[in-house]
Amino acid sequence: MLLLLVLPAAGCNAETGPGTEASGSSAQPETTTLLMYAGAASKPPTEEAIELFREKTGITVEVTFGGSGSVLSQMKLTEQGDLYFPGSSDYMERAKRDGDVIAETEARIAYLVPAINVQKGNPKSILALKDLIRSDVKVAIADPESVCLGLYAVEILEQEFSSEERTAFRKNLLNYTGSCEKTATAISLKQVDAVIGWSVFEYWDPEGIETVPLEESQIPRVGYLPIAVSKYTGSRAAAQQFIDFLLSSEGQAVFAKYHYFATPEDAFAWLGSEKPVGGNYSLPPEWIVD
Repeated sequence: MLLLLVLPAAGCNAETGPGTEASGSSAQPETTTLLMYAGAASKPPTEEAIELFREKTGITVEVTFGGSGSVLSQMKLTEQGDLYFPGSSDYMERAKRDGDVIAETEARIAYLVPAINVQKGNPKSILALKDLIRSDVKVAIADPESVCLGLYAVEILEQEFSSEERTAFRKNLLNYTGSCEKTATAISLKQVDAVIGWSVFEYWDPEGIETVPLEESQIPRVGYLPIAVSKYTGSRAAAQQFIDFLLSSEGQAVFAKYHYFATPEDAFAWLGSEKPVGGNYSLPPEWIVD
């Protein structure tokens, strides 16, 4: 009887002891819930990918969307979160510089190209960047202090417009929006005639948004969506598992559904020329609203 009691216990320890946990492949994630702070540039495919990931792994990803700078500030202030997924390299570089993410976990999920977005059917016949300074056109851009898309918009306007043209543009500028999602919504709800957004906005709302490509010479750089594990995580293995899922063929198929570019070369083909990828842009003070 003593042997019968001891042997099953020994067998149980052999399956679940520390040696098995250290081997890695059979170890379970530390938690079933992750918290992610994300720029809204990836919202539609990210929401879809989160649901597929939950079905596949049982792990829930709770996400706070917003301007990439705003959600980074939230993560820093609360000292919580497992993943940071901004809308561009600009804010990921800030996060790495300040040590808010584990730099070696960074991965690029998809690529983005700026464009003009107009109401479906293009009722104002906006065909080029210079049309945004016409007196009959109302425009919006994302807040360049907290949203990566706003930085791209200002970079384009500073490069392409004269001082007088920038003044004319500001007269047409209805407001700054607080995220990529709100920028797209401004067109969907017909609050403005045009925004400087991403080419993918058209696929967020095919019934309400149309894309007018910028000339390739007007686009200073191609953006990308970086993701990294937050330094505040208590669940690094599970967070890494989500990143790996986004990089998998199943995760990439979700982003392809919304016409995000899988590689820089895909973006270059759409543009018609090669461009710098990522990088940083310093906001001129005159675009800052007190």
